[in-house]
Amino acid sequence: MAIFADMIREGADFGPGDAEWLHLLVGDWQLIADLSFADLALWFPHPDKGYVALAHVRPSTSHTMFHLDFVGEGIQSELEPLVGAAWRSQNIERSNETSIWNADLAMRVEAIPMVRNGRTLAVITSHMDLSSSRMPSRLELTYRQCAYDLLKMGTLGLWPDFASPTGSRRGAPRVGDGVLRLDVDGIVQYASPNGVSAFRRLGDGESLEGRSLAEVTTGLLKDRRMVDETLPLVVTGRMPWRTEIESRGVSLSLRAIPLRDATERFGALVLCRDVSELRRREQELVTKDATIREIHHRVKNNLQTVAALLRMQSRRMHSEEGKQGLEQAMRRVSTIALVHETLSQGLAQSVDFDELIDRQFRLSAEVASPSQRVSTEREGAFGELPSDFATPLALVINELVTNAVEHGLQDREGTVWLSARRYKNSAGDDALAVTIADDGIGLPEGHIAEGLGLQIVRTLVTSELGGTIEWAPRDGGGTAVLLDMSLIRRH
Repeated sequence: MAIFADMIREGADFGPGDAEWLHLLVGDWQLIADLSFADLALWFPHPDKGYVALAHVRPSTSHTMFHLDFVGEGIQSELEPLVGAAWRSQNIERSNETSIWNADLAMRVEAIPMVRNGRTLAVITSHMDLSSSRMPSRLELTYRQCAYDLLKMGTLGLWPDFASPTGSRRGAPRVGDGVLRLDVDGIVQYASPNGVSAFRRLGDGESLEGRSLAEVTTGLLKDRRMVDETLPLVVTGRMPWRTEIESRGVSLSLRAIPLRDATERFGALVLCRDVSELRRREQELVTKDATIREIHHRVKNNLQTVAALLRMQSRRMHSEEGKQGLEQAMRRVSTIALVHETLSQGLAQSVDFDELIDRQFRLSAEVASPSQRVSTEREGAFGELPSDFATPLALVINELVTNAVEHGLQDREGTVWLSARRYKNSAGDDALAVTIADDGIGLPEGHIAEGLGLQIVRTLVTSELGGTIEWAPRDGGGTAVLLDMSLIRRH
């Protein structure tokens, strides 16, 4: 998330890691907004606007105070003294005015400086609605205290922590999923209703408050050989990490956030989320991927068996024409098998065509005429191609290379070139241009593409690839075949 414009970045007095720290803050401050039931805005000095809003987050646990986005705008004059005081004092400042932003809204505004290595890097303002006249519940009071503790850590440079989990695995716990507050010894001081429900699904039927979270989770684990080594540090709140526990078919994701002051750790927050359904779906996807790979593997084996049968049959043929026909069919089947072999080795339904064609290009030239000395040269890059595109393209290249060796070079030494170029066509779509050329005898007068192989090529290029094909004389002698096709399928 880019939150700094060039103008702001140039005026910032940042040291190593400071910009990354603020990016980490913006990536995780939804947690603070949800705990404080307040909108948060991040402010930074601007040479013309006083302070400018770099980011804004709305709470998911309450309604927002600002329906319009003000990111990039300058600060209001009523708010600027509060933000400026927090920037200079490096302490949390609270407004005495309840209508500091809008005369029609009663809100409490706090300015929290984000300080790292003794320098104020930005200021967060918290805007909480005060229009409700009811007494706050224990949940609200606890959540707000947790938010204050984390923001206070921000003034000391202790939060956000670079050790916090940033991995791509899905299922990160959120405030609404369940919150536990622990003391310094890992005893549960407060458990939100959703947090209690999550542990009940794991099999814990007692109240969590007043009990050691480490002892609770240990009692729920059936197979302790499968325990994540990070679990003890997470359930005691000692490290800002994530882990998962599983019991009775329920998977619970836990995230710990240690609470510290300037001298010591005094407690922790533990967010928990039931990710059972999410993990079940991920396991289904893994199983489907494995099944698809196995299908490609079996198709490849079956095609190789067909190629072997064709090879055996060709050896028994007395007709030279029949033998050549079977050998050509064998080469085509082997080309398709090569694509399926590549697909069976990965999860994606796409092919690194450059790796595949490197083997196929050289093999096609050698098999077409083993008695000739034919050199092969390739340039450019095909890139990743979908499997339904890779198979016909590989067949086309195989046929054209074979044709170049058998008819273009005609029992003489020579070279076959293969080049590829990706570009944007006139419609703005990704397109691919491929050239197969040789330095052979060149095109005969009034050339017309004939024969089964070239009929296959024309059909595949026009019907399967949706492209065009053209034969032309090559500069320097020989023949060049030009293929042009869009990589965007239009139905």
